[in-house]
Amino acid sequence: MKKLLLITLLLAVFGKLKAQDNYEIQVYGSETVEKGHTMLELHSNYTFNGTKTITDGEFPTNHILHETIEITHGWTPWFETGFYIFNAIGSDGRTNYVGSHIRPRVAAPEEWKWPVGVSISFEFGFQKKEYSANTSSLEIRPIVDKKWGKFYMAFNPTLEQSFAGPDAHAGMIFSPNLKGSYDVSKVVALGFEYYGSTGPFFHYDAIQQQQHQLFAAIDLTTSPNWEFNGGFGYGLTSSTDKAIVKIIIGRRF
Repeated sequence: MKKLLLITLLLAVFGKLKAQDNYEIQVYGSETVEKGHTMLELHSNYTFNGTKTITDGEFPTNHILHETIEITHGWTPWFETGFYIFNAIGSDGRTNYVGSHIRPRVAAPEEWKWPVGVSISFEFGFQKKEYSANTSSLEIRPIVDKKWGKFYMAFNPTLEQSFAGPDAHAGMIFSPNLKGSYDVSKVVALGFEYYGSTGPFFHYDAIQQQQHQLFAAIDLTTSPNWEFNGGFGYGLTSSTDKAIVKIIIGRRF
């Protein structure tokens, strides 16, 4: 009887664990792409230590490479639209096109002279069930950032809503992101990035079912038309992939 109870509890806990959607690992700044310009970005990340079994029909994340192409165009000084193409490269049939999202974003115009930068994005799209059990979703991402001399901070208190999949009736999922950096030179900024997913808003999951990940990050500014962000991330809970390396390379046209 005790063994049966233990097995039931384990199934109740681990049945709720979710794989991570590590296709775009980035904390957003408030600025939008300039009017008439297009930003082309390649988001690459490799999971050295992730999940090793199929969960809720999703492929494991261990030893998988994610390649995401992001194309963002600025329509006005305060409005842009981004489009994503998600891809996965891995063994055991995991190499495939995964899905696509579209992301309109608006920002508070500079002439408002707010003390902090503010914008908000709405990202909607689909992904194949083998890579994300929640196959249709909406992400609402408020963005607040501020620069003090050489210090920079950005906060994204993100909300995610699934329309198809196990979380379709769970309500909004709270997924806060945070970035802090310091300019060690005109070219190099060093800092940290935090990514979390705590479960339904106001009805949070138990701590080990939540996702919490901390990255040591570097940003390089070699030209106004190029951007580079890289980092190594470590998962802090059992539901989080333990070791990920990420690189973002962007070119503005």
